[in-house]
Amino acid sequence: MTRKPCEISWFSALCDDDYEFLGVPDAMLKSSWAHCRDIVQQAESGGFDNILLPSGYELGIDTTAFAAGMAPMLKRMRLLMAVRIGETWPPQLARQIATIDQMLGGRLTINIISSDMPGEKLASTQRYARTVEAMSILKTLLNGEPLDHDGDFWKLKLDPPRIGTVSGRAPLLYFGGLSEDARDAAAKGCDVFLMWPDKREAVAAIIADMTARAASYGRTLRYGYRAHMIVRETEAEARAAADRLLSKLDAGVGAAIRARSLDSASAGVQAQAALREGASDDGYAEPGLWTGVGRARSGCGAAIVGDPDQVLAKLNDYRDMGIEAFILSGYPHAAEADLFARHVLPHIDHGPLT
Repeated sequence: MTRKPCEISWFSALCDDDYEFLGVPDAMLKSSWAHCRDIVQQAESGGFDNILLPSGYELGIDTTAFAAGMAPMLKRMRLLMAVRIGETWPPQLARQIATIDQMLGGRLTINIISSDMPGEKLASTQRYARTVEAMSILKTLLNGEPLDHDGDFWKLKLDPPRIGTVSGRAPLLYFGGLSEDARDAAAKGCDVFLMWPDKREAVAAIIADMTARAASYGRTLRYGYRAHMIVRETEAEARAAADRLLSKLDAGVGAAIRARSLDSASAGVQAQAALREGASDDGYAEPGLWTGVGRARSGCGAAIVGDPDQVLAKLNDYRDMGIEAFILSGYPHAAEADLFARHVLPHIDHGPLT
């Protein structure tokens, strides 16, 4: 089978999510400008195409400011900047996106997060409706078109900002979520629909559902997969590394980490919990897919574990299902980026999504 190139991205731990042992804080791995910068530079030198810069109001450092600081330091790699819609005014966000894209030479992509405003709480349907409006506003302004928007959340009549992106078009918008409201919002407005790890049949079902939803709006989507990574020279070594990662975790600490996440009650997080609860005694939901990470992390809660050939086969299986973009991570993030870059990345036909 001839496969199209896929985008391989890494992850920088802007939200205090880096450990040698899950659930055990390490001052050297805490979110900071220097530490997160080093992860990004490690990813670029390793050959990754893009890197997710996550965003959280309560944890870590500011994503937009960090992206602007990193932009002049990068020569080739893209940035996937997460933006929290509840905390933004879309016309100002459009100017920020255009400015950082200029600083990067046209290599900015955006991860849309359907967040609340800190201190406020919108019902899911309203929150995702606001996100759909924001995506429409951003695309209009960043495509260089005049805006005449009469929505429930914003009523705006504006010319596009004078500064635009290098391409003159809006960057790709990545977006994920499994609730009905989230799926509908994605079908209406995003470009790349992101999924967290799940069994093969569940991934196929999500792709089929989202393809049909997008088609009902006259649109098509591309698909991305977010997962952790543990690759070693042998399967035994990889499984031992997974066990070591959890070797100092206190169950109560893990539960507290999961509970304090901003998205701890979301449909996606509940699906990750169900995947973990249905796994075998050693934490594997299916061959090569280990759910142990989710014992101390809300959100993406499973890792692909194996030797280089096994990991490559797993990724290629997802590619055959329609996945075109992977956002990978590991603990500690810089060290695992190096291992993946040496053992797996040279054997994948990859490049930035266009």
